[in-house]
Amino acid sequence: MAFHPNYTITLEIAKDLAKIEESKQQFENTPVSATLLSSLRKSSRLVATHYSTQIEGNRLTMEEVTQVVEQKVSGLAGRERDEKEVKNYYLALEYVDNNHTKPLTEKILQTIHGLVLFGKKKPTEYRDGQNVIKDGFSGAIVYMPPEASDVSQMMKDLIEWINEKLLEKKVPVPIIAALAHYQFATIHPYYDGNGRTARLLTNYILHHGGYGLKGIYSLEEYYAKNIHGYYNALAVEDIPNYYMGREQADLTDFLEYFTKGMAIAFTNIVKNSKKQTTSISNDNSKLLRELSNKQRIALDLFLQQREITTSDLANYLGVSKRSASILIKKWLDNEFLVIGNPSNKARTYLLHERWEKLIF
Repeated sequence: MAFHPNYTITLEIAKDLAKIEESKQQFENTPVSATLLSSLRKSSRLVATHYSTQIEGNRLTMEEVTQVVEQKVSGLAGRERDEKEVKNYYLALEYVDNNHTKPLTEKILQTIHGLVLFGKKKPTEYRDGQNVIKDGFSGAIVYMPPEASDVSQMMKDLIEWINEKLLEKKVPVPIIAALAHYQFATIHPYYDGNGRTARLLTNYILHHGGYGLKGIYSLEEYYAKNIHGYYNALAVEDIPNYYMGREQADLTDFLEYFTKGMAIAFTNIVKNSKKQTTSISNDNSKLLRELSNKQRIALDLFLQQREITTSDLANYLGVSKRSASILIKKWLDNEFLVIGNPSNKARTYLLHERWEKLIF
């Protein structure tokens, strides 16, 4: 039952992977202020929430989604379910952004689904019976997923495969994310919320593998605007039943669809971030260029909380507590940080005022 995906890296896929890499490098070399980064991230979450829920039939407009998330409106007549879906998806996106440094586990994935469906950070169990995917117009069954008795082991195998491939670093991260998306949708481990959870799983893998672009891109918009291509690519050879050969299906078409969308999204992010960084003052740009990559990431952490501990930094950077301590000592010496609470048991750190003015 182990996952052994069948696919070919075509010339088109290779070209798109090259575009993704180029855009990733350009973005990482573009000085973006922490304040602008926070604004871009929020906008991206709103866009992702709008389009991912829209794929599932949510009727809220982009403006309404923004108002619901910012709690400026509630109780839209006949739209209570739509509001709940939007709030829950936004919460799940925040969870992915804040936890992606950890290797994927079943608990993390089940927690993402719990947020998507119930808005609660509580892992949900896989389905205990059969479900089917039907045509929205005719009601005809278009796909029957694996039996419930096979789901748990298949999910364990999928998560083991994801972590193994990420550690090996032999398969490009975008390919791992695409194949994981496909397999999750194929297993369909829940009665509801599978599509949204699959897309969030993709985000988690890309973030964990270093392709998160600091959380300011959205693949969901590409899916929604190319919805027929999305479903056709996932259908792979129109196999209506998992046990009729879907596990051996050729996934090349889905990889082409996915990598094309990712290349488009990454290219657009680089263009937009370059445009918006032109509004940053020259002084701030010079300041930002003085910082290392880890210091720029730390600025983002300070946007979320004004004081941090060694553990906070370790968790956010995905390094050991000892490595975080070494960084903090270095940053105190070069006046990037200052001590907040000097207590040995509850010591905290603040940004030096020189850097604090960039984000507060």
